Amino acid sequence: MAFIDLSGDGGVQKQILHEGSGEETPSNGCSVSLHYTGTLDSDGKQFDSSRERNEPFEFKLGQGSVIKAFDMGVATMRLGEKCILKCAPDYAYGASGSPPNIPPNSTLNFELEMLGWKGEDLSPKSDQGIERFILKVGEGKKTPNDGAFVKIHLVGRHEGRIFEERDAEFTIGEGEECGIVSGVEIALEKFRKLETSKLIIKPQFAFGGVGNADLGVPSNSTVEYVVTLLEFEREPDSWKLDDIKRMEQAKMFKEKGTGYFKENKFKLALKMYEKSLSFLSSSETEESKQFQLLVYLNKALCHQKLSDHDEGKAACTEALKIDSKNVKALYRRGQSKLALGDFEKALEDFNAVREIEPENKAAQNQVAICKQKIKDYNEKQKKVFANMFTKFAKSDKQREEEEQSRQPDVMKQNFGEWRDDEREHEPTRFEQENPDVIMLGESLKDFRNM
Repeated sequence: MAFIDLSGDGGVQKQILHEGSGEETPSNGCSVSLHYTGTLDSDGKQFDSSRERNEPFEFKLGQGSVIKAFDMGVATMRLGEKCILKCAPDYAYGASGSPPNIPPNSTLNFELEMLGWKGEDLSPKSDQGIERFILKVGEGKKTPNDGAFVKIHLVGRHEGRIFEERDAEFTIGEGEECGIVSGVEIALEKFRKLETSKLIIKPQFAFGGVGNADLGVPSNSTVEYVVTLLEFEREPDSWKLDDIKRMEQAKMFKEKGTGYFKENKFKLALKMYEKSLSFLSSSETEESKQFQLLVYLNKALCHQKLSDHDEGKAACTEALKIDSKNVKALYRRGQSKLALGDFEKALEDFNAVREIEPENKAAQNQVAICKQKIKDYNEKQKKVFANMFTKFAKSDKQREEEEQSRQPDVMKQNFGEWRDDEREHEPTRFEQENPDVIMLGESLKDFRNM
């Protein structure tokens, strides 16, 4: 088969030796695995081979971690394909070469075999939870950010079956409102305008352990989406805004959060409150601090609704850093501590509320509840220890009785009598020196047997 000019100037040419399977090829960001053997075009001398080492070569495509010819040529290969890649110096090691094996200005030939590839890992913890395969490269360099307004087209598949195909418009971070899974939202922050990519999304970023009965997606399913980013408008970067604009953004997200809270969409409400706080993180004005205080209180309430009392307690603590005598923060923190079983600390917070507002009936009720909880706990502990000591005493008595049972019964011993093994023996030194005593003992024995 003839060489194909990949670079347009003859600098990178490819000759297919064995056709690969399928239609897909790896895209930028994919982790590819292949075998290669490199030779000098001038004399055919081999300078390197992964095959001889029996160690496949792996790298991320399109990241500039290999010579230009590799990035260009490997991106055209299908699974199982074998080819020759002819690389001019400008697409290899240039005028300097790679001493001592590759001389300056060397044209190189690589025999390549594509073993496979994985998609670009976009998951937050880099655990392959969201893989991207670019099908059509987008325009420009800008990408959506968290809070950006996007318009997309998506096709969802499970085991080859299309379960949804539609257009959608939403703000990143609020996609749940229109049924967009978190994996798509996370991936979109890497998309360029008009890009089309295939996403392989694992359950934790799709429909989780619940699945989606309406769409016919079972629980714990890995799904595939083909997504095209049609349009987007980035959210303003906080650092580019003045104090007035940042406060406007913060208020807008707080209002969104409150709206979601009223609809019992507490997770979405939390996202909005966190976005609100992000616009004020660097502001030290009194207005900003008082506004942050309100948002932290709302966050605490959301966490309590979700039974996440550790986070609820933390949000209240942040509020109390701004106002140490804020009654709502003290009361809600007390509620979280009470739910966590920290009755003594909860009582401290409710008592602090009473010090500020002596007539606060809600706090009085909570104080009574805490005291009763503490009393019940102490009574329970007394019973536990009482039972423990009873068990210990019983165990000690049982051991004592067992020990006594192993001791000889002194009332049944025949004192003064010889045991069978003692009847005949060599006289001891005491017997030799005290024969009269020995005779007396024998006489007493005879007398007893009469």
